[in-house]
Amino acid sequence: MSEPFFWWTEEQKEIAQKVCQFVEDHLEEAESYFWNKKFPWPLVKKVAAQGYFGAGIPKEYGGLELGATGSCIVAEGLGRLYAVGHVFTVSMLAGLEQMLKFASEEQKQKWLPKCAKGEQLGALCITEPFAGSDAANVMTTAVKEGDEWIINGSKQFITNTNLDNSSIVIITAKTQRESDGKMVISTIVVPKDASGFKVGQKYEKMGMRAGATHELFFDDCRVPRDFLLGDINKGFAQHLTVLQTGRITVGAIATGIAQACFDEAIAFTRKSLQGNQSLFTSQRIPFNLADIAMEIELSRTMYLKAAWLKDKGEKHTLEAHFAKLFGSETATKITSEVLKILSPYGYLDKYPISRYFRQAKLFEIIEGTSEMQRLVIARELL
Repeated sequence: MSEPFFWWTEEQKEIAQKVCQFVEDHLEEAESYFWNKKFPWPLVKKVAAQGYFGAGIPKEYGGLELGATGSCIVAEGLGRLYAVGHVFTVSMLAGLEQMLKFASEEQKQKWLPKCAKGEQLGALCITEPFAGSDAANVMTTAVKEGDEWIINGSKQFITNTNLDNSSIVIITAKTQRESDGKMVISTIVVPKDASGFKVGQKYEKMGMRAGATHELFFDDCRVPRDFLLGDINKGFAQHLTVLQTGRITVGAIATGIAQACFDEAIAFTRKSLQGNQSLFTSQRIPFNLADIAMEIELSRTMYLKAAWLKDKGEKHTLEAHFAKLFGSETATKITSEVLKILSPYGYLDKYPISRYFRQAKLFEIIEGTSEMQRLVIARELL
């Protein structure tokens, strides 16, 4: 993280320093989980103990109330820790934004304090076999029966699905509108311990390998009727609204990965320069480092501008898509460049560069592919 930006509050400046120190103190621990191929739950619990999962949650619900800007500051910092930043981002989407915008006061009191403490993390469940980029093509259904919803269907590529039974998932499902019987998309909260809810196979991924990404199945899954989130007729619109914030956060965590990769490049180059000034006289590596530093700063400025606009309550659609698209593609580009700077060393698992390279690619896919980002940007411009 660079020096604090002038519009940050004192609390946001303070959290930036604390997160930076927390990350430095736990980098080695995070690496150990990578080498042991274990998910870093003990480290996630330490993140929770710091209150970081409540960065964007109001203080009345036990959060830090740092807004979108503060949440993104935390996301970028945690992006340097193996798998931790991704858990934070996903839970922020499911546990925070949906609740803050669309939950009743009773629902907020029920779930937000646990989310703020990291006692209850969440997963956002939209993707299905036929509902990826076309997120409106949902096949999962929810039917009212007495005081319950009966849910049937499946979701795939869902992250944070190895959570314990105190956690929740937030799903899209087709329901029947009472006024005319038309099928609409609604949003429903499903606890992990709900009957008929099953976690399927774990996906073996190119990166984030220890992270839990699974299929989910709902077989006559029963949840209370009052677990409907927001307007029964506007579930899809609610998800689209939440994804705006998600895209800003993805831009932040991608910037964190790019920064971590750049830090490795600087350390490696400094060590290599000892007794080998030809690295500098050739200009290639110094020029690459200069370009990388500039691109990271641009990426950081983009997501912070989008977060600032959101905190002010102003329109930020374009800025959110800029932040996600530029941040994710910049992370992929930078990890590739740094891999070349380290030459054969960068290809070895001994160095974290190959891992950063695999991780970065993910952010061009989640929260909408780069192609979808460009499509939305073009529509906004026109």
